[in-house]
Amino acid sequence: MRAQRETGTVERMKVMATKKEGDAVLKRHKKRWTRDDTELTLLAAPTVIWYLLFSFIPMFGIIIAFKEFRINGNFIQSVISSNWCGFENFRFMFASQDAWIVLRNTLGYNIIFIVLGIVVPVTMALMIGQLHSKRLGKIYQTAMFMPYFLSWVVVAAIVWGFLSYDKGFVNNIVTGNGGDPLNWYMMKGPWPFFLVFLNVWKGLGYGMVVYLATITGIDSTYYEAAVIDGATKWQQVKYITLPIMKTVIIIMFIMSVGRIFYSDFGLFFQVPHDSNSLHTVTYTIDVMVFKMLKSATIGMASAAAFFQSVMGCITILIANWIVRRVDPDSAMI
Repeated sequence: MRAQRETGTVERMKVMATKKEGDAVLKRHKKRWTRDDTELTLLAAPTVIWYLLFSFIPMFGIIIAFKEFRINGNFIQSVISSNWCGFENFRFMFASQDAWIVLRNTLGYNIIFIVLGIVVPVTMALMIGQLHSKRLGKIYQTAMFMPYFLSWVVVAAIVWGFLSYDKGFVNNIVTGNGGDPLNWYMMKGPWPFFLVFLNVWKGLGYGMVVYLATITGIDSTYYEAAVIDGATKWQQVKYITLPIMKTVIIIMFIMSVGRIFYSDFGLFFQVPHDSNSLHTVTYTIDVMVFKMLKSATIGMASAAAFFQSVMGCITILIANWIVRRVDPDSAMI
């Protein structure tokens, strides 16, 4: 028995020694810089440099929101020499008579954009995915994607061509039928519908690409088995396509919620031609920041932009937390 115990002890010591040697070899290999590390570093370097230059270094300017910014030499000297004012710039933003209008328009439009930005692209992706002709599907997809490449300046010119008072296409039809021309840029009622339509029309193709890629990647054997079991097209979509697309839809939703305090400046400023008559339906935070840069101080505009960033971060974390509570596998973090 004693000999057996000694033999077992020796064997365990040999195993431990072998394990230590293996760990030492693995550790040496981990520390060694390989050619793959160099290639991956060079591949990632442009992105890292871009983020450092345009995302992290400019964060130094956040302190402008807490200062009474005055130009005194170069930018860094001006920031350092300007007096601290605490939350005075934020107080001015919320004390403004337009604060309620700005928040209402920004949040209201974005809630509609988020809902329609998911429902409409998913619906169109499902419809195109059901087409038997792949060539026809590519044509439809390209036609829907084209508006995304148009600048809002171009879109504003197109809208002006339709709604102009004296030469607009719509007013020409109205006057041709014996009616009086309408001054669309002074009528508040239709513009919320115009803005929602233009946003969906311009972003439809871009949002649809993500969902079409997901549909294309679904294994066709699922549908073949469903057809054998007698499933209809709607049942295939309901029990196969949508459950597989769920994670992508949730991720797109969370990313959209993160920008709920932002608005497309071109849509709300250039398309309505900054009409004072449409102030209550087109005035958003981004438009307010732009006008502050012209009429108020840089500190106030920086405070508004800082407020957007902080609230966007909070909303995206809240949305992710809610998703994690409902479906942990679909959360981003």
